[in-house]
Amino acid sequence: MNYTLRHTTRYHYSAPVTLCHSEARMLPRKTPHQQCGASELQISPAPQVQMERRDVFGNRVLYFAMEEVHKTLDVTVITPLSTQPLSALPHASAAWENVAQQLSQTNSFDLQLYRLDSPFIRRNDELATFAHSCFTPGRPIAEAALALNALIHQTFEYDPSFTTLATPLSDVLANRRGVCQDFAHLAIGALRSVGLAARYVSGYLETQPPPGQPRLIGADASHAWLATWIPEWG
Repeated sequence: MNYTLRHTTRYHYSAPVTLCHSEARMLPRKTPHQQCGASELQISPAPQVQMERRDVFGNRVLYFAMEEVHKTLDVTVITPLSTQPLSALPHASAAWENVAQQLSQTNSFDLQLYRLDSPFIRRNDELATFAHSCFTPGRPIAEAALALNALIHQTFEYDPSFTTLATPLSDVLANRRGVCQDFAHLAIGALRSVGLAARYVSGYLETQPPPGQPRLIGADASHAWLATWIPEWG
């Protein structure tokens, strides 16, 4: 599939701003299943300094600075990209305990990084207990991960009014409600709490308009997923 992705972030300040240093993570990243064309950047007012770097996670980071007085800031990124289908999950995958043991012994920086605590996600026994309802002894990791995904989908309620960016995972788990980023954080915390590697992924869903209605542009927010490592698959 071929897409043109357009994302705009707009700031309205309550008072004039004389100096602005910004980092924006709005540039899509290349993956084995996603190829990105050259991004067109539109920043208003125009920055005096602009450069791109990669952070430790491999994300593209845009840095820019403005040194003139302004009350609004618009940052638009337009990127053509193409996607290919993911390869099918393996029919048979290793038992999750074996994967956890393999991860505990690996020297891979990337894999170890995604087993550790992060600002929004802290490993604990409560999350491990939640995971163990799906990660039963000897169960293949792919099967167990899909079961965890289904468990969250079936037993948690989507409720945009319940959480904020600061809502702890313990509240999400106790009240069984939240939004996509909460559910992604919950699954990641559960996976990490049993020794597996998992990371947060943000992106977009292609949605279909109701019959007879035009496709809306800008109507849908970004979405949250997670990725967990499965040997011989990715």
